[in-house]
Amino acid sequence: METIIYELSRWAIPGIIFFILLYASLRGVKIYECFVKGAEEGFGLAVKIIPFLVAMMMAVSIFRHAGVISFLEKYLGGIFNFLHIPPDILPLALMRPLSGGAALGITTEIINTHGPDSYLGRLASTMQGSTDTTFFILAVYFGSVGIKKYRYSLGVGLLADVISFLASIFIVSRFF
Repeated sequence: METIIYELSRWAIPGIIFFILLYASLRGVKIYECFVKGAEEGFGLAVKIIPFLVAMMMAVSIFRHAGVISFLEKYLGGIFNFLHIPPDILPLALMRPLSGGAALGITTEIINTHGPDSYLGRLASTMQGSTDTTFFILAVYFGSVGIKKYRYSLGVGLLADVISFLASIFIVSRFF
C-alpha cells in the first residue's frame, strides 16, 4: 500500500500537467504561445514589484537592527508570562506579519533550540502555517497593482494575525 501511495504522489503533478496539456490541445488552444505570453506577463510583473520588495526588505532590516524586537521582548515578556504564553515565541509573533523569510529563520532557530516535538517547536510550526505576512502583502502586492487605500486591509490583516496567534496557542496547548 505504501508503494502505491508513493508512486501516486510521485506522478501526481506530472499527471495533472499532462492532463491539462492534453485537454488544451483537444480544445485547440495554442499551448506554447499561451505559455510564452504568460511567462512574459509574469516577468513584467516580477520587474514591477522589485521596488516594493526592496523597500519592504529595507524596512524589516531597519526594524531588526534598531533593536525593536529586543525592546518589545523586554516589555511584553512579563505580559506573556502572566498569560502563560512562552516569551520565546514573541520574536516569531512580531516578525511574521513583516517578513516570511525572517519568520522562517526564527522558526528554524526555535526548532533547532527546543526540538520539533517540543511545545515551542509545535507552536512555532503552527504559527508559521496559520499566520500571514500582512505588511509584505500590503507593500508588495497592493503596491504592484496600485492599490493606495488599504487602511481597512491593514487592520483586518493584523487582527487576523493576532487571532491566528491566539488560536495557535490554544490549539497547541490543548492537543499537544
